[in-house]
Amino acid sequence: MRIAVPAETRALEGRVAATPDTVKKYVSFGAEVVVQKGAGAKAGITDADFEKAGAKIVGDASATVAGADVVLTVRRPEPQALVGVAPDALVLSIMEPYGQERLLKALAGAGVRAFAMELMPRITRAQSMDVLSSQANLAGYRSVIEGANEFHRVLPMMMTAAGTVPAAKVFIMGVGVAGLQAIATAKRLGAVVTATDVRPATKEQVESLGGKFLAVEDDEFKQAQTAGGYAKEMSKEYQAKQAELTASHIAKQDIVITTALIPGRPAPRLITADMVASMRPGSVIVDIAAERGGNCELTKPGEIVVSANGVRVVGSLNIASALSATASQLYAKNLLAFLETMIDKEKKAIVVNEEDELIKATLLTRGGAVIHPNFAG
Repeated sequence: MRIAVPAETRALEGRVAATPDTVKKYVSFGAEVVVQKGAGAKAGITDADFEKAGAKIVGDASATVAGADVVLTVRRPEPQALVGVAPDALVLSIMEPYGQERLLKALAGAGVRAFAMELMPRITRAQSMDVLSSQANLAGYRSVIEGANEFHRVLPMMMTAAGTVPAAKVFIMGVGVAGLQAIATAKRLGAVVTATDVRPATKEQVESLGGKFLAVEDDEFKQAQTAGGYAKEMSKEYQAKQAELTASHIAKQDIVITTALIPGRPAPRLITADMVASMRPGSVIVDIAAERGGNCELTKPGEIVVSANGVRVVGSLNIASALSATASQLYAKNLLAFLETMIDKEKKAIVVNEEDELIKATLLTRGGAVIHPNFAG
């Protein structure tokens, strides 16, 4: 059983799919672990660290994956990067499958069994495998740090001999994992925090963290959550009512953090240019959803836009990767927890039970075809 960990190739990607701790576990299962030279450098993990844990370091990507039964990556690998893997090799990654039919077919053509870690069901058994939660948690934290960095004032109230400095007002839009961590982080830094979301269950969560909840609480709001715990796309009528409510609120905020995402769809537009124009000069918007088009009309992915009235709109990309060491630690453990369910420790071999609900939810390709019901055809 050979497990390969190639270096990530995408720009702005500092994470790695294994750590010395997870390598030790794989070795204890009887696996040979091969790590590409320099794969952990951006996460502060040296080749020597991996070698001490029992991994073999090789010089290039092709040698890393050669004969591999399992390939672990952070981002979806290109099909040509999998040339030489064992037949039916497992590839575990954040696959970003929505709207990528051509790429998925090419991945299937590589003869691998590709698993999309972001499709992991949100059930108790899979909590330790939930890459969306582990990475979004860090993104929420980092968004507040980035907002504070761009906001040229302090966040907590300060009473000094020179006068009292009022606490900053922080508004979180979207109260998933990232939003909740953003609320908690902003509160720890001393800000006055409000938050909004279309899902009724989030109101109690916001208040439990010391934030104030803001939403149009009508009948549509009461039905605005899927069975899997995700936000539904709201009607145009509801969006208009919510926009009217939030517009006056945003005008009074110092930092706004937007985190709203809907699986398989562009990020919903929450902040218009007019709303930005209503904000005070020096205010900051941090748009975590920039990679999916952004929640703010002025967002430009990967850039900081300064509006005509002096509001800074931060279009952060791959924000969790800015905390590459911690992000890698958590992501690698997510992969370990999932892969362990497919390792027969007595036979020291890969055994995939396709009747397992975790496998059904995440397996995209097998036998040269795209088999996941949401993406096949």
